[in-house]
Amino acid sequence: MTREEKSQVIENLTAQLADNSNIYLADISGLDADTTSKLRRACFKANVQLAVVKNTLLAKAMEASDKDFGDLPETLKGNTSLMLSEVGNAPAKVIKAFRKKSEKPVLKGAFVEEAIFVGDDQLETLSEIKSKEELIGEVIGLLQSPAKNVISALKGSGSKLSGILKTLSEKEG
Repeated sequence: MTREEKSQVIENLTAQLADNSNIYLADISGLDADTTSKLRRACFKANVQLAVVKNTLLAKAMEASDKDFGDLPETLKGNTSLMLSEVGNAPAKVIKAFRKKSEKPVLKGAFVEEAIFVGDDQLETLSEIKSKEELIGEVIGLLQSPAKNVISALKGSGSKLSGILKTLSEKEG
């Protein structure tokens, strides 16, 4: 690869890192062609981009990026695949589901919404992270709950009150 090609790859990687707030680094070495193809299909279905990258080029792209990747560049040893997603837990869920049938991919680290996770032991934590949409849904549900309680209490009280008034008016009459 020429110096010009390398600088173009670094530039592209830097742009991808800037455009994505959920970045996973995984090791998929040792997977045969069929298994790799299945992993790529699983990533595609989950709307996760998967690309094998050169460690040195990715490290230079991380340096050029405005983001602080903390200890992630230290995980760039051996085979590295870059997984990019709009949903924070999507790559972790793909890895977790795939590992039911295979030992790989192994999570090296992740950069999720400015938080850094290093090591395969973080996979469970990452798979349980809620997406922005899920959190908004929970907040809306929590906000609607008190309003529903007030409305049902008012309806219940209203019918009780009208029942009492009806009983009183019948007694008088």
